[in-house]
Amino acid sequence: MAGTVLVGAQWGDEGKGKITDLIAPDFDYVVRYQGGNNAGHTVVHGDITLALHLVPSGIMYPQVIPVIANGCVLDLKVLLKEIDTLAAAGFSTDRLQISGNAHIIMPWHIALDGASEIQRGASEIGTTRRGIGPTYEHKAARNGIRMQDLLDPNLFRAKVAASLETANAILTNLYEEEPIDADMVCAEYLEMATRVTPYITDTALLLNSELAAGRKVLFEGAQGTLLDIDHGTYPYVTSSNCTAGGAITGTGVGPMAVKKILGVAKAYITRVGSGPFPTELDDDIGAKMVEIGGEFGTTTGRMRRCGWHDSVITRYAAMVNGLTDLCITKLDVLGFLDKIKICVAYEIDGQSYTTLPGSQSLLERAVPVYEEMPGWETDISAVKRYEDLPIEARNYLERLEELAGVPVTIVSVGPERGQTIMRGWQSL
Repeated sequence: MAGTVLVGAQWGDEGKGKITDLIAPDFDYVVRYQGGNNAGHTVVHGDITLALHLVPSGIMYPQVIPVIANGCVLDLKVLLKEIDTLAAAGFSTDRLQISGNAHIIMPWHIALDGASEIQRGASEIGTTRRGIGPTYEHKAARNGIRMQDLLDPNLFRAKVAASLETANAILTNLYEEEPIDADMVCAEYLEMATRVTPYITDTALLLNSELAAGRKVLFEGAQGTLLDIDHGTYPYVTSSNCTAGGAITGTGVGPMAVKKILGVAKAYITRVGSGPFPTELDDDIGAKMVEIGGEFGTTTGRMRRCGWHDSVITRYAAMVNGLTDLCITKLDVLGFLDKIKICVAYEIDGQSYTTLPGSQSLLERAVPVYEEMPGWETDISAVKRYEDLPIEARNYLERLEELAGVPVTIVSVGPERGQTIMRGWQSL
């Protein structure tokens, strides 16, 4: 068995899409194991740039089978739009496999998501308002609708009616929104079913069989470690397990199938939405990072908050994911700086913390403790070999590696596939 998990080691948006696209040709399967269209990854393939939200990056390669597993939630309209976009760009989706156990994002989930965020006001979580949270809520409440339900129109209609009875009561009585018509929903979704049902399969059986046969599988995580529902900066998190453990529950393979876990982190750090951010830069340097790094969300277009690299977070990600390798992306963005800071610890109420504090209130009071290193003040986007990087850039990477306790085996110096330095990375 040869499974590799790729995870975000920060708050998401680390550049996982590029890295997945880069290493995908070495695998037989690329599997998305959690999240929905609240996460986007931009893939640059030659002169084609695509923003994908549901279809795994492996779709770009005809020898790779892309899988959307049971841990995901699916907006059928978004899925079909991506399938059409890929077809128009010359990429066939005929190989796509979707778990029958994956839950469907229904119109009331989107309505509930938006209405609840409005009601929270200044205390909003900062969701993408795409219905992700409510879909996972209904899944946990055993009131969800799954892809396999589309195979039985009568069952689907009955489930829609049952779910809407509760959802409409909340929408009309609590949020003063218009009710959603069950017949209109059924007509629309059963029409879409004619296009999506051919993709439905038992993906747990498929993946276990293929792993047993010696096939190589890449499990592609969405979002990042600090957005994990259990291990992230709760409540400013997503509704699924983005950490490496989610690859097990989100696909139905056993833990022993995973041999490598690659964490992806930016050379600095960003986050979208609300929540504590100890190293945030609300100054000209942060604004320059946004400008040079193109720091706007793939899914929402919202500007990302930027800050210095936080090794407390990277070290935490290494622990909860069991990272074996680390990839540092967007190193080129820091080329405008003469000095670069790294957060090595927090000071909270007079105490020093080198690990992420377990209390949300403590994290909100965290003051970063910095080390300062000289910058390289040059464009490194054309560098192909690690030895050709400026000594200052190499020293910076090696310090990040030392602080994380995980070897940096991939370095990205630009958005193109060719703008990547392999420093010891080996697929299984």
